[in-house]
Amino acid sequence: PLKHNLLFERFLNPERISMPDIDMDFADRRRDEVIKHVAEKYGQDHVAQIITFGTMAARAVVRDVGRALQYTYSYCDQMAKMIPMGMDLNETLEKVSEFSDLYNSDDQAKKLIDLGKKLEGVARHASTHACGVVISAEPLTNSVPLQRSTREGEEGIITQYEMHGIEDLGLLKIDFLGLKNLTIIEDTLSRIYVLYNQLKIDLDKIPENDPKTFELLQNALTTSVFQLESDGMKRYLKELVPTNFEDITAMVALYRPGPMQFIPDYIARKHGNQTINYLHPKLEPILKDTYGICIYQEQLMKIAQEVCGFTLGEADVLRKAIGKKIPELLAAQETKFIEGAVKNLPAQAGGASKKVGEELWQWILPFAAYGFNKSHSAAYATIAYQTAYLKSHYPVEFMASVLTSEKADVERIAFLIDECKKMNVEVLPPNINESLKNFTVVPEKNQIRFGLLAVKNVGVNIIDAVVEERKTNGPFKSIGDFVTRIHSKDMNKKSMEALIKSGAFDSLGERGQLLANLEKLLEIARENNKNGNSKQIGLFASVPAVSAINIKLDVANPATNFEKLGWEKELLGLYVSSHPLNDFKKLFETKTTPLIKIDSAMVDKKLVFGGLISSVKKIITKNGKPMLFIKLEDLTGKAEVVIFPNLLERNPAALQENKIVFVAGRVDDRNSEIKIVADDVQEILVPRES
Repeated sequence: PLKHNLLFERFLNPERISMPDIDMDFADRRRDEVIKHVAEKYGQDHVAQIITFGTMAARAVVRDVGRALQYTYSYCDQMAKMIPMGMDLNETLEKVSEFSDLYNSDDQAKKLIDLGKKLEGVARHASTHACGVVISAEPLTNSVPLQRSTREGEEGIITQYEMHGIEDLGLLKIDFLGLKNLTIIEDTLSRIYVLYNQLKIDLDKIPENDPKTFELLQNALTTSVFQLESDGMKRYLKELVPTNFEDITAMVALYRPGPMQFIPDYIARKHGNQTINYLHPKLEPILKDTYGICIYQEQLMKIAQEVCGFTLGEADVLRKAIGKKIPELLAAQETKFIEGAVKNLPAQAGGASKKVGEELWQWILPFAAYGFNKSHSAAYATIAYQTAYLKSHYPVEFMASVLTSEKADVERIAFLIDECKKMNVEVLPPNINESLKNFTVVPEKNQIRFGLLAVKNVGVNIIDAVVEERKTNGPFKSIGDFVTRIHSKDMNKKSMEALIKSGAFDSLGERGQLLANLEKLLEIARENNKNGNSKQIGLFASVPAVSAINIKLDVANPATNFEKLGWEKELLGLYVSSHPLNDFKKLFETKTTPLIKIDSAMVDKKLVFGGLISSVKKIITKNGKPMLFIKLEDLTGKAEVVIFPNLLERNPAALQENKIVFVAGRVDDRNSEIKIVADDVQEILVPRES
């Protein structure tokens, strides 16, 4: 707080009526320990989590009412998908012609929608608030009704009043947030400790102006760096060229709707391309670090204190009045502010007259309306700096931790592996004899090995059994060796199929043949488990148990390259053995612009691009027509392509996931994001292997 000029009065002061917001971030997998500790410290009857009520939104109410009326699922689902996200039923009837036509022409639809309008917004179910915890000086039953948690398998107590009711009662609500980035930091430090001879890094003592860290920030290599990884933020970081911690704090505060308008001024002033003027000399020491721009609420409070003679407690009331836009409070504060300026800076001392006070009030209003709490910004900037430091100094260990944290999201895994490639870090495919549960670092090789838990449809129990068996008795020599050594009820068709298709067994056999023999392999495993569990001596006790040598696999056609790639994309989120576009490399080089070369200099130019459609997002326009946002990828990079309704109607068959296409269109940078607006899309027909 002292180092970053934070103000305690922004948190708590005698003139503040409401309790402060207390938000605390913990590593997400250990949040439950914190709640348990608090309950032990203050008493189980003094601590509870807070209930939250899920209400029926337009889409959900259509599905629920339809189910109650016993309409078919497909009918209700079709109706629900006509409703644009964020619109209620009345607005949808007004703006989506397809929906209103159905309402006017179909009695079933009319009945469903009329009932839905009555139920829309009604509480549908209760659940536990993601982070809110209430702590009371007296037993909670004295002031609030309690109940058992609604979460399956959870034994905790929760309040029956939601968070606003809790605050209105005067009880203290604290947010204990589970932050994934803190888990990533913790995991990275653990990996460094193990791999570098018990090296301990104290993040409180890392250099504040580390050149390598700032080089990473200046080049915007900030994927997975906390708060700094969005495309828009990356563009601004490149323009800003941050050189100190204050720059990071300011960007965290400014990169939000509203204050974002001040970012170009901040960048221009930092580089000396815009003159910095102060309405009064007393503003300079307060605003110098942010180049004359009032970014933080704490700066507003200091201006009120230094220029207008407010106490910091009074300044916090002013901050709240402007931030909350309460008219009566705002009028009273304006009078007090201007009178304070006149009184505190008399004209004969070259200070403020009433006119200057009024100018100052008008000047601070737009900044103050968007002002951000610097305590929050500095705390987030600290985590941003720490993650950037670890990424720049220990890239392999850091990315292995990031991949592990995202192991349940195959799309995100694919994106992160792309990032690893840019960093010259190789990610090796899953291997039944090499992979552990999570992503692991291959020492001294700048490589990361795919974790088995990141393979879709493979559960943690079978992975634990595999790793434990391998650790005890060594690597598996063949597929037969594997099925006779693993004793787990979770070694079922679904998990084995996923491991084979993902390539985890490539060192033990060919994918097509293993899949063709899967039932035989599972039968052997079942027999082996049965014999192992029963411990009975069979009729042929002298005959040795089924061994790997005795398993003869039936001959089968090998999997085609096309099949392998499809399986890898489905189960791992990316192509491992090769890429579907490899055969089109020469065609794209001669006919298209590489996606990696798209930049702001190409805006409004009409160009041709080629690639694979990796994802499709459909939305409904205000006119009730569907349009698409597709992700196009080639062998160099990725880009978003906007498909307007007229093009979608013209060629819907080409605009599907995994299609390889030519896209003709123009480059657009609306909302500071570079996209391709398509004029035409043509599918490139791919010959299938026999």
